[in-house]
Amino acid sequence: MTTAAVSLDPQKPRAVHFAALMLGNVALALGPWSVRLADSGPVSAGFWRLALAVPLLVLLAWRSGQPLTGFSPKAWLAVAAAGALFAFDLASWHIGIETTRLGNATLFGNSGSLILMVWGVIAARRLPRALEVAAMAAALAGAAILLGRSMEVDATSLVGDLFCILAGFFYAFYILLLQDARGRFGGWALLVHASIAGAPVLLAIALLRGEPVWPHHWWPLLALALGSQVIGQGLLVYALKHFPPLVIGLALLTQPAVSVLAGWFAFGETVGWLDGAGMALVALALVMARKADAPLEDAVAPDDG
Repeated sequence: MTTAAVSLDPQKPRAVHFAALMLGNVALALGPWSVRLADSGPVSAGFWRLALAVPLLVLLAWRSGQPLTGFSPKAWLAVAAAGALFAFDLASWHIGIETTRLGNATLFGNSGSLILMVWGVIAARRLPRALEVAAMAAALAGAAILLGRSMEVDATSLVGDLFCILAGFFYAFYILLLQDARGRFGGWALLVHASIAGAPVLLAIALLRGEPVWPHHWWPLLALALGSQVIGQGLLVYALKHFPPLVIGLALLTQPAVSVLAGWFAFGETVGWLDGAGMALVALALVMARKADAPLEDAVAPDDG
């Protein structure tokens, strides 16, 4: 998956910013494809996603002038705890990717925006606004359709959907934990430390699950680390500050569309009209959630992707 509304760049967005926004979403949407193709376990793939990306993230933080040391123990503890939650997020999401359709995995994996919106209403101790109620209703209706369709196809697909929804919860609390730390760490530095803290957690989970860790073929894992953790995240970190939440939410819709195409092309996954209706409702809910309240992850890192 942010801590406060993102301040917009004083200059109007240019074509290069829009291209970065769209390409970043496409790169993140292809992440589940790489997870499926990896011959390590799904959680092991998450470990390699973080571990392989750390050197490049350190370089990007250094080039951006973001310090990686000299922070208070409290800040370190918050980032370490957030990194562990990010690891649980990736573990849940990658397990879900293995058993449900890629389109479902991408939509439910991005549910952190909705969860943060609900959390904001609860924390403010106020009644939800009309747009927030509409977003919740659309999300519940769309999720009910998609979960029902998964149950019709295969019970394991339903379990995969639930793992992806659980990933959204982990991601939301990952973002909430970073609220205070973000003022001390830059965006790249946060990704560095979250990756360093999360990688051992993912490795431990993979070993406890008895997954193979060392792959025979490295290219899917390299594509995952570069595409999701560096290129996808990097392009969005560059582009997000130039756009309002509504535009970001609309651009987010490219992710499930690309994932559906990837699932059809690579794995023969098909989407009927009822599946499409469920996806449309969840996607609409994500856009409304972005419009209702600029989500915290815009300022830290995009959703799982």
